[in-house]
Amino acid sequence: MRLIKKHPIVLTERLKKQLLYWAQQFEEVIWMDSNSHSDHHGRYQAILAVDALTSIKTDFHSSFKELEEYQSTIKDWLFGYLTYDLKNDLEDLESNNLDRLKFPDLFFFQPKRLFFFHEDHVEMHYLNMVEEEMEGDWKQIKDYYIDESSFNENRSEVKIHLRTSKDSYFEKLKNIQSHIQRGDIYEANFCQEFYSENTPIDPLRTYIHLNQISEPPFATFLKMDDHYALSASPERYLAKKGNQLISQPIKGTAKRHKNQVKDQQIKELLKNDPKERSENIMIVDLVRNDLSRIADRGSVTVPELCEVYTFKQVHQLISTIACTVSDTVSPSKVLENTYPMGSMTGAPKISAMKIIETNEDAKRGLYSGSIGYISPDGDFDFNVVIRTILYNRIKQYVSYSVGGAITSRSIPEKEYEECLIKAKAMREALEG
Repeated sequence: MRLIKKHPIVLTERLKKQLLYWAQQFEEVIWMDSNSHSDHHGRYQAILAVDALTSIKTDFHSSFKELEEYQSTIKDWLFGYLTYDLKNDLEDLESNNLDRLKFPDLFFFQPKRLFFFHEDHVEMHYLNMVEEEMEGDWKQIKDYYIDESSFNENRSEVKIHLRTSKDSYFEKLKNIQSHIQRGDIYEANFCQEFYSENTPIDPLRTYIHLNQISEPPFATFLKMDDHYALSASPERYLAKKGNQLISQPIKGTAKRHKNQVKDQQIKELLKNDPKERSENIMIVDLVRNDLSRIADRGSVTVPELCEVYTFKQVHQLISTIACTVSDTVSPSKVLENTYPMGSMTGAPKISAMKIIETNEDAKRGLYSGSIGYISPDGDFDFNVVIRTILYNRIKQYVSYSVGGAITSRSIPEKEYEECLIKAKAMREALEG
């Protein structure tokens, strides 16, 4: 059982920092921040979940079955992540590429302390064993002193390396296009890793800087022991509210311009670009097919097709696919039948994932996976782990990956340029 109390509060940037710094005393932390983006599919401005009572940490073998058993047994709030490599639990696939991050394939925990932020108040949900600490925790958070000047101090030197050289990227892209020309696939999401070895960083300060640069709607700070995810994700994978499911894949990217007139022109060009629209529509069809496996018959619809959403760094083409689902379908069954998200694989999904594995040079792990929550009544919301810095503190290994949809119309130089646009915020957050 949980004790629930409300406090009137407005979630300021300073309070966000106080919450995050206070949370670092715990081994398990997930912070999810909408950055005040209007989203009628979401419930909260932000959520902080800390301090595990129970948890599940496993490799991909029978991962969705184990998640279902855990969720049905605990019947409480669960927060955690799914890595891309859970694909190997669903199909006859493998992940043999280089992995220096070593994230477990699946991790969820039942937090003792929960904070749900709304427009004018916070709801604190504490398990009974720690309910006496609730008021003391809230006072500590509000009184937490942060030395703002420390944010301007020199950071550790971060030297970024490319796992895939530019020449190799072009060669691999052309190889993927040869598969498209043969009819093996229509589209593949091809990614590359940027990394730094023997590099200690301050994960929290790096996340705060990254979030200030991007202000995305699905920002996340995750700490699991010595593993960190610092995410400026603009993309929702899947949300469930009651019997309604919503997926919002992104396909189509354009760099923003400081000049308002030119920025508007870029936006219009993106919306009407045949290549970008075809990429998006192919993934919409894939998501519709995935959802139809578990949706009520005839309920799959597309309320938004190729709409332009604008963020601080880029414009994106986003579509919304919706359906209804029976109460008898568990959260893990929904995830199992739609995972991995089509925007990070390609179409057809299984063939695309096989081709991705043979052409990419690094194991994706948590990148292009998902972070989110499952509520006690089976509702959930999960992002797509893109625009994200991953960090292993023990190994002092820093990584971020970027990619894009490759089709028959892809021009290698433009695809590479798009990767650099997507990588810009992560590089700036690390290098200053």
